[in-house]
This record gives sequence, structure tokens and C-alpha cells, in this order.
Amino acid sequence: MTEMMTGGCQCGRVRYRVAIDDDEAYLCHCRMCQRATGGVSIAFKSVARAAVTWTGREPDRYRSSPIAHRGFCRECGTPLTFEFSDGESAFMDLTVGSFDEPGRFRPTSHFAIESRHPAWLDTRALPGKRSEDNPSTRDRWMKACGKLPD
Repeated sequence: MTEMMTGGCQCGRVRYRVAIDDDEAYLCHCRMCQRATGGVSIAFKSVARAAVTWTGREPDRYRSSPIAHRGFCRECGTPLTFEFSDGESAFMDLTVGSFDEPGRFRPTSHFAIESRHPAWLDTRALPGKRSEDNPSTRDRWMKACGKLPD
């Protein structure tokens, strides 16, 4: 069943609406994605280009390699898209974290496994702490905004 979902950047300048047919997403571990995000991988949802409507401003784009462009917000830096530059693909990738409800998706595959860092794949056994349990973070948010972030 097709569902309309929304998303955008952290500051709200770039917003989108997209028709989603399933909950499948993937993790990309390529070095380009690692460098573009500063992370060990990035979660993407592949979507039909024609299914995406930019409801705020369109993302700014930069040529991240000889074969691809990446969409981002120039104001807040949020990574938003991965798109092949040749214009031949009917699909593009949206970053899962940019969706308003990223929990809707589940990872179903890994891409570019030659660059993945196995120690970061399963971290369930590591101790965890909630944001509100860290006084230095909690107190700064409360002083600045009167509440914790969503």
C-alpha cells in the first residue's frame, strides 16, 4: 500500500513529500558516504524520482564523485539525497534520518561492504544513556529552549 510521507532538513528550509510503497531501506558503507556524513555508514531509502515533491526549497547539490551528486541543505548541512549524475536513473536515495518518521523503515541490506566497519554493526550490548539523564546536555537544552529536543 502506498503511503505519503514527509521529511526535510534540520532547519526546515528543505522539505519533501514522497510516495512510499514499502518499509525497506539499506545501509551504505562506501567511503564517499562515510566522508559525506562523517559517519561509519548512512541509511538510505530508494525512491522513484517522480514520487518526490519538494514542498520547501529544493536541496542544494554538489558533485561528490564523477558519477553522483548529493543533495543537502546549505543552511544547516543536513544530508538529504544521493543521485546518479547521468540522469538515466528513475530512482534516487533519500536519507532515512531526514524523514519525519524514520522509524517506519527497516534495514534490509548493506551496500559497499568492502568499506564497512564490523565493530559498528551490532552495538546492542553497549551501555546506553538517555539524553535527559546527562545533566550537561539536559541543562543546556532547558536553558536554551525550556524543553528537550524531539
